Amino acid sequence: MAILVTGNAGFIGFHTAKTLLERGDDVVGLDVVNDYYDPAIKEARLAILEETARQSNANYTFVRANLADRAAVERTFGENDIRRVINLAAQAGVRYSIENPHAYVESNIIGFTNILEACRHGGVEHLVYASTSSVYGANQAMPFSEHVGVDHPLQFYAATKKANELMAHSYSHLYRLPTTGLRFFTVYGPWGRPDMALFLFAKNIIAGEPINVFNYGNHTRDFTFVSDIVEGVIRACDHPAQPNPAWDAHRPDPATSNAPYRIYNIGNNSPVKLTEYIEALEEALGKKAQRNLLPLQAGDVPDTFADVSDLERELGYKPATTVKEGVGAFVKWYQEYMAKAPA
Repeated sequence: MAILVTGNAGFIGFHTAKTLLERGDDVVGLDVVNDYYDPAIKEARLAILEETARQSNANYTFVRANLADRAAVERTFGENDIRRVINLAAQAGVRYSIENPHAYVESNIIGFTNILEACRHGGVEHLVYASTSSVYGANQAMPFSEHVGVDHPLQFYAATKKANELMAHSYSHLYRLPTTGLRFFTVYGPWGRPDMALFLFAKNIIAGEPINVFNYGNHTRDFTFVSDIVEGVIRACDHPAQPNPAWDAHRPDPATSNAPYRIYNIGNNSPVKLTEYIEALEEALGKKAQRNLLPLQAGDVPDTFADVSDLERELGYKPATTVKEGVGAFVKWYQEYMAKAPA
């Protein structure tokens, strides 16, 4: 029995696949390895997965393919005994969705449809997929709860992720496919994406160049360390979604269903102001940042704060890494990685 991890050359997908291999699971990875950001870091992640599989004596197969390629997805399922799927492949980036919405349709809508169909016909026992805190959009009731409707996305990226949740529910209802959607809150850590704030901040601070601080640093974010995210992903994978016997069609709960469907927040449940996040980075680097204070960007949500009580109660887990610990771990990795990177 294998677990398919899509997007396994990406940030969260890499860490998830690596953890599964380390515990001895057979893993099939699928990733197109596109150039949305420098593919060199993706290739480095893939090399680590190959070595991890060798050391763990676990079976690992990598498929270099586009999730939107229906034939490639069908072939992957046909050639491997896939029983669980963790779908982390997606076109990421909030602001890029304003520039290139078609990329999000291809990856997040067409690609996800291909996964749903393959799961349906392949007898998959559980599909876990990445959603995002961005689905809360214009909602300002804090902390964000899965049991509140999310119908006001502020960018197209969030709209496609909300669509994924709706698409998953339809398959859970029609075909009794257990599906679990995980709303990630501002994930950071080693092997992160080079286009993300922490990576960009560290690069500029070390180089003595200013960093762009949007909303004048007044954002608060439920920053969540990547290992905490992965722990939640794997716990969810190990506990297939079940129907909620108390679900009431007259007062429908958005997070559950009379079908085997579930939505969870995964966040640190401890929002931190952006300025404090930068201060933690300055402390870890031993160097002050030059801050270029700018207004709120289009599509940005000012604040995020996750209610993770369901995750804690039902899966026995709550993210716990502090920002100081997590940023320190990132800086240690970043300095080692950049020291080895070609000039």
